[in-house]
Amino acid sequence: MNQISEKSAWAVMGTKAVLLRSRDITVEQGLEHVATWNAAMLRSNDLEEAIQAFLEKRKPVFSKL
Repeated sequence: MNQISEKSAWAVMGTKAVLLRSRDITVEQGLEHVATWNAAMLRSNDLEEAIQAFLEKRKPVFSKL
């Protein structure tokens, strides 16, 4: 559980939302839903923090929800 808590809260929430939503829709609708979440995540500050932390060889510090 500790590994999950170290990840971006937005990414964890998005993954859970995609998995739950995908159970009740078609594959095509699921892919559209994933594309929407991915587009939102690409604009998040957490992505920038993850990249910067990787380049600086440190653990990322993600924002709270």
